[in-house]
Amino acid sequence: MHLYAATFLWISCLLPSQVDLLNNGLARTPPMGWLAWERFRCDIDCKDDPDNCISEKLFRTMGDLLVKEGYKDVGYEYVNIDDCWLTHSRNAKNQLEADPTRFPSGIKNLSSYIHNLGLKLGIYEDFGTKTCAGYPGILFQMDTDAQTFADWGVDMLKLDGCNVPTELMPYGYPEMGRALNRTNRPIMYSCSWPAYLAGGPKLPDYQAIAQSCNLWRNYDDIQDSWDSLKGIIDFYGDDKGNFSMFAGPGAWNDPDMLIIGNYGLSYDQQRVQMAMWAIMASPLLMGNDLRHIAPESKAILQNKNVIAINQDPMGKMGKRVIKNNDIQVWTRPVMPTGSYAFTIVNYGVYGTPAKLNYKLSDMGISGSKSYLITEVFDGSKIGVHTTSDVVTYSVNPTGVFMGKAVPQ
Repeated sequence: MHLYAATFLWISCLLPSQVDLLNNGLARTPPMGWLAWERFRCDIDCKDDPDNCISEKLFRTMGDLLVKEGYKDVGYEYVNIDDCWLTHSRNAKNQLEADPTRFPSGIKNLSSYIHNLGLKLGIYEDFGTKTCAGYPGILFQMDTDAQTFADWGVDMLKLDGCNVPTELMPYGYPEMGRALNRTNRPIMYSCSWPAYLAGGPKLPDYQAIAQSCNLWRNYDDIQDSWDSLKGIIDFYGDDKGNFSMFAGPGAWNDPDMLIIGNYGLSYDQQRVQMAMWAIMASPLLMGNDLRHIAPESKAILQNKNVIAINQDPMGKMGKRVIKNNDIQVWTRPVMPTGSYAFTIVNYGVYGTPAKLNYKLSDMGISGSKSYLITEVFDGSKIGVHTTSDVVTYSVNPTGVFMGKAVPQ
């Protein structure tokens, strides 16, 4: 049978249960952890590059470092495999298998190792006939593959969207969520569904996506550059389709990995990413090499004050409230009740910090007569100000000021 005919026959079988929701009780705050793709891509050459190839050795090492270097202590808990872990064909039982040369102990043993560290294991697959790198996809095999992941002790699934018509995504992605639920193992579910619709003629159905996925990629892959980071921030600021309103406990917009500690960002630009991922209530999934990371980058990633904003239990995604040439201001309601986190981002490249004057009311901060303003990264107090006071903020070129306003 032709693929399209078989696929649409399969869809007709899914329609009666389409209203089921994911409801797995997971991701009550944005997930935190480490993901292989940005730094290690699809390096499968373990003969000539044994320390960097996609292998069980790499994931054990990163798990060890999450614990040893203090990342686990501040909330990073997932060790996530991306593409290229598979063999190129299914086994005789039609099941997925890890490459036996690069994963000689198997995924189940790897998950046990990660679990013994007090961490969780994530894995990658694709909704289509093949993954983006050409390995077997899950189309028509959802229950089989979901049960395989559960039997292996997997804690999170990232489901990509290569090699499948986008018209099938509103049916297939929810079905995979139901298949994961049917295993009775709690598996966090990350969808790439809206990312494959970005820039198309029709906006994604974010309500359906939020009901079907714990987190979802909705824009291009991040690259190791300031331009890439700015593009993502601008996409989120534009908020087409009002996707910010669908974020909250159990369901998160995912702007992609943290590239802090890699090659492409300056110190100030790394602070921008950490602050913006916190203000946007984004998953904090590092895409770096934890063996080789500068102390200042590590300090940004482990900043407890910024992480607390990201993990705020209200789960409200921040929104851009001011855009003026190179300057953007974002705010986000946070705890304690009536408080706000805010960021002032300077895209400018002039050789001196920008001196910016704002009232709290300009930022949409209201509800109390006065607020204590603190700088989030170092916790320093700016002072108590009314909503009509003009406060001057100094923001470095391609840098950020991140503040918190608590009612007094």
